[in-house]
Amino acid sequence: MELKLINEQGQEASRVQASDVLFGREYNEALIHQVVVAYQANARSGNRAQKGRAEVKHTTAKPFRQKGTGRARAGMSSSPLWRGGGRVFPNSPDENFSQKLNKKMYRAGMASILSQLVREDRLAIVESLSVDAPKTKMFSGKLKGMGYESVLVVTDLLDENVYLASRNLPNVLVLEASEADPVSLVRFPKVLMTKGALSKIEEMLG
Repeated sequence: MELKLINEQGQEASRVQASDVLFGREYNEALIHQVVVAYQANARSGNRAQKGRAEVKHTTAKPFRQKGTGRARAGMSSSPLWRGGGRVFPNSPDENFSQKLNKKMYRAGMASILSQLVREDRLAIVESLSVDAPKTKMFSGKLKGMGYESVLVVTDLLDENVYLASRNLPNVLVLEASEADPVSLVRFPKVLMTKGALSKIEEMLG
């Protein structure tokens, strides 16, 4: 399979060979959904905590007498029915949200995402991407000159100037090829990948 190689003006300069296994796979929506959900679930810290009725700070005294008030009988103000009472099934801080995902499934999901990006003309290859100084304006102008405003940039080695220049751009994310994840690939409307990053991804997922 051939992918388009663009120049600094955003115009197609030539074509570059790519793996058919990685960039010519059929679209599998169910697999992509499973890979994305599992990636997000595995990123959760699971540190949320809630208090049960034994842990909330309340007196154990009966709030009011059993009969004669017209109200429903109550034994403690820590009851889950009361405002400020404990939860019935509280979330524990050591809750585990991780989902198991086989390597074969992950690679197939990533290949399906990359293939769909190619089909929708959302993926482009560039020889290299660098700026002379860590200036946001300089890097932003370079991307706009190539026709990109909201883009995921995948490089083989993270250039310090490019990284520092991109940090303050809300719609731009720069990642190394080894850190490219399914959520970022799906999230951005355009993906710009260096030639070196393409080789690394083929080596990792091919």
